[in-house]
Amino acid sequence: MALKLVAGCDNGSLGNPENTAMSEQAEHPDEVDHDAFEAKQHQGIRDWVSKQLGGEVHAIERLERWRPQWKVSFTKDGESAAVFVRGNRPIAGENDLRFEMEVMEVLEANGILVPHIYGWMDSPKAFVMDWVDTDERAPGMLHTAIDNPTSMDDERWAAMLSYMDHLAKVHEVPVGEFAEIRGLRQLGSAEEIALRQSERMYRIGVATNNMDSALEFLQAWLRRNVPQHRTAASFIAGDAGQFMSQGSEVIALMDFEIAAIGDTHWDLACFRGRHPYENMGDIPALYRRYGETTGTPVDLPVVAYHTVNFLQLSAIAALTFMNPQARGANWIEGMLEYASISRRAFEAIAELQGFALDYDLHLPEPAAKRFEESGFEKMLVDIAQLPITSAFQGWERDLLASIPKFLRNHARYRDWLEAETVTDIAQLTGGSFLDIDAADEALMERIAKGDPEEDEALVRLFHRRTLRLSMIIAGTNPDEKNPLFHKLDPILE
Repeated sequence: MALKLVAGCDNGSLGNPENTAMSEQAEHPDEVDHDAFEAKQHQGIRDWVSKQLGGEVHAIERLERWRPQWKVSFTKDGESAAVFVRGNRPIAGENDLRFEMEVMEVLEANGILVPHIYGWMDSPKAFVMDWVDTDERAPGMLHTAIDNPTSMDDERWAAMLSYMDHLAKVHEVPVGEFAEIRGLRQLGSAEEIALRQSERMYRIGVATNNMDSALEFLQAWLRRNVPQHRTAASFIAGDAGQFMSQGSEVIALMDFEIAAIGDTHWDLACFRGRHPYENMGDIPALYRRYGETTGTPVDLPVVAYHTVNFLQLSAIAALTFMNPQARGANWIEGMLEYASISRRAFEAIAELQGFALDYDLHLPEPAAKRFEESGFEKMLVDIAQLPITSAFQGWERDLLASIPKFLRNHARYRDWLEAETVTDIAQLTGGSFLDIDAADEALMERIAKGDPEEDEALVRLFHRRTLRLSMIIAGTNPDEKNPLFHKLDPILE
């Protein structure tokens, strides 16, 4: 058996909104012996590889991603090989992982360049695919991009252009091929095509108490601005732009966790959403290549609309990732992405509708709070001493330490953030408010009226609010060198 060799590619993409139940890994984390839990997972992997592939496992490497996933190396008949075991996200719905596996099986059957799927395992809940040897690529997470900003060399750029040809082929797979997969049904109206994904995620946001005034406004804006001429539904990757390459050659398309039936321009919007966490290069040039491949020019205003759509879904998902009960979930990445993603959604609206935004914001002097300063510093000292094991690796300890670092900054600047926000809301509504909760309640009532004449004022207000949150996270004024402050790249100029 000739197994290809693969890098796991989970880039913080979003769980399928069809299901809201969390996986078993999110339940009762305080009752779990984590080393024993890890050992049980490893044994389940060894048993599966032995039974299904006839191999003897000699190494299992857990990868730094949003979910548990492993590179599993084994020998069979004296030859070395490897597979990629893709586990269940801690906050995933009951059927999300199997959904992705079934989608990839249909794509492979239709000639799409995805890794071969070997099958499903129950313990740990995962599916197994080819491990593809690939050039190293960014994991697509903001906390890693801040420390190590990604770049684009000539070979990766050539592969990016080639990927657009592969994406066009993905969009050509007939919708009927996915008829047996739950959630991938044919859609009819322009509203269904435009809003199916974000409306499902909106419902999850409501059910998990993860909606706020900014996200409510974005959903209301999306409903009021559906591109009525977009009535052709296609299979879409959902979180497009993720693939493996060697040199300039695309060797595998990855990550179909939120695949859907929808508008192909949703997938094109993903490139704007993913950049710069993962460098996408010259995005307008990618759109030109896609248009050349399909024979139809890209409708850039529609891409701008779906940029808001994709970022809205992603911002809600980022908040769900912050579930404190989820074992192994990356809480700080959720905070970073919520601040950055939601801000860029307002930048997308501003570009589309010609609104000017204010970036000339400045942090005040920090207001040190005695007990918060001391307590968070103590947490940082003790976290640094936590032992590293296979169940709790160095990068996980670093992520854990990032939480009290953020909370210390939040304590220093929270009063400023709330006072500035209350002032902004008071100026918009003409009201007077005792606190941020009362101001937000008035803001929600304003949003519910759905007056397009107020869109500009609301976009500017929410943009300032989310930019200030990024400033608190970073502890600095806006800094163009920090990916957290990256402005959405324009496409309508």
